[in-house]
Amino acid sequence: MKVVILAGGFGTRLSEETKNLPKPMVKIGDKPILWHIMKIYSQYGYNDFVICLGYKSAEIKKWFMNYFMFDNDLTIDVRNNKIEVHDNKTEPWKVTLVETGLNTQTGGRIKKIQKYIGNEPFLLTYGDGVSDVCIPKLVELHIKSAKLLTVTAYKHLERWGLLDIAENGDVRGFLEKPSDSKTLINGGFFVCQPEIFDYLEGDDCVFEREPMEDLAKEGKMTSYTHTGYWQCMDTLKDNIELNSLWNSGKAPWKNW
Repeated sequence: MKVVILAGGFGTRLSEETKNLPKPMVKIGDKPILWHIMKIYSQYGYNDFVICLGYKSAEIKKWFMNYFMFDNDLTIDVRNNKIEVHDNKTEPWKVTLVETGLNTQTGGRIKKIQKYIGNEPFLLTYGDGVSDVCIPKLVELHIKSAKLLTVTAYKHLERWGLLDIAENGDVRGFLEKPSDSKTLINGGFFVCQPEIFDYLEGDDCVFEREPMEDLAKEGKMTSYTHTGYWQCMDTLKDNIELNSLWNSGKAPWKNW
């Protein structure tokens, strides 16, 4: 099962860092948050990634093209233009980098990677959030549900979109305001059937609006409630907090 990561947004709320870098390349410790997200999946054996690029895509491409340089010793033969990598420590990843447009919305970006997915279910997440969510349990629930889309639901935070979830876990729609303290948000970390591509059309398609709303109305969307750690790096404050956790050696998302 492939992992699709949305990594093309402008990251305007984190402008202190994203003037020169796309948000997925902003670092936690000495690695971009994108690396942390990929490690979350990789620890469970998901190593085939499709990354949706947009804003400053060249920075992400350069990082992957030169990945082996960062953690390995090198011998560079300048005369013969050869590089020998010693004690190769690179990850077992296959990464497809897809130019999905500078101003394309989330649904449009997902639609543009359809040819790299084919007719198979896939995992999907955002390029700016980390969690200790158990991916195998998420996938297991999705398979049992027989729905087209499963979203990870997390406890209510005021700045995020709210989910209207039935007692059986199915997502019925979205709320403008929290109905009670148990209201949950869209925490990303989706599992998708390839049929969701039929709900996506045009670069202006926002996945979290009409497509997800329609899937919810049709009873084709369910949720996996996550009660552990989840954090989106949306602001400089978030970045500082995530770096503090990582540098303390107590990052909750680091289970590898």
